[in-house]
Amino acid sequence: MSNAVIKCESVYKIFGANAKKMLQDSNGNVDAKTFQENGCIVGVNNASFEVSKGEMLVVMGLSGSGKSTLLRCISRLTEATGGKIFIEGQDLLSLNNKELIDLRRNKMGMVFQSFALLPHKTVLENIAFPLQIKGIEDQESINKAMDMVKLVGLDGRENYFPRELSGGQQQRVGIARSLAVEPDIWFLDEPFSALDPLIRKEMQDEFLRLQEKLQKTIMFITHDFDEALKLADRIAIMKDGIIEQLDTPANIVLKPATEYVRKFTEEVPREKVLKIEDIMDKPNNENLSDLKVSKDEIIENVAEKILNQEKSVGVIDKNDQIVGIVQPSKIINTVFGGKKNND
Repeated sequence: MSNAVIKCESVYKIFGANAKKMLQDSNGNVDAKTFQENGCIVGVNNASFEVSKGEMLVVMGLSGSGKSTLLRCISRLTEATGGKIFIEGQDLLSLNNKELIDLRRNKMGMVFQSFALLPHKTVLENIAFPLQIKGIEDQESINKAMDMVKLVGLDGRENYFPRELSGGQQQRVGIARSLAVEPDIWFLDEPFSALDPLIRKEMQDEFLRLQEKLQKTIMFITHDFDEALKLADRIAIMKDGIIEQLDTPANIVLKPATEYVRKFTEEVPREKVLKIEDIMDKPNNENLSDLKVSKDEIIENVAEKILNQEKSVGVIDKNDQIVGIVQPSKIINTVFGGKKNND
């Protein structure tokens, strides 16, 4: 990828007093068990990947897999033990404190599981706060904060205090605050995991709406595979600090690279990852239903609508041109039938 915004080359994070020496002695062949016997814990083990402009990479794994540690290394909240990290071509690990603060203020937005709102400030004041730290005048920062309030759907609540908001509303404030500085890169570490399922789904939908509009470069951490499937352009699955597979949601489910990934994904219904274009037939002259669906739609999202049609449904591209058809029977076969041939 030539337009990589984030680039990691053989990144390691090892915790322990003699971590650096052990890494050097190992020549990059890090065995977690050996390191542990010598008083070191391996957090990230030889991570190499790129994230393109406007892409959402979701990093997932179970607790202790290294996903949050990796994110903290890339934002340099934690110092990597080895490897190279580039942000828009800039060598992150060579920056001094002032340059790092400048990069974080102007390029990076961060949202964590804990909302960390200032309890004595209103919604509007919380969102304006990072702008004021940057030296933006009060009125301008308030105007910008109000735009963010509207963007995340909190108009009418701008003068509320955090204690007067629900968990979902508080997280919206956290998202608005991180967006106020107009970051190019957005780091989110399990931002919705503390929310109840219904609010969580609403926030995921809201997040996708925002991303469609803003096109940020995003690294999103989660332990919830359904969340990863819903949000990701690509998914990285981590285990014991190692990226087991980094691929599209469909390939992660349909073409697992390791036994661990296969077990992780074996219960996932195929309609959650396959797109309409994966099962559509070539257009013909048959009479079509009035319903049209995008080739990029996930089957699960439109299956019910298609099944309610008596005729085949036209499949359209971004220019509303018909590029294929899908029959209701094809949906039934995909959802309830045997495995689709992907070769």
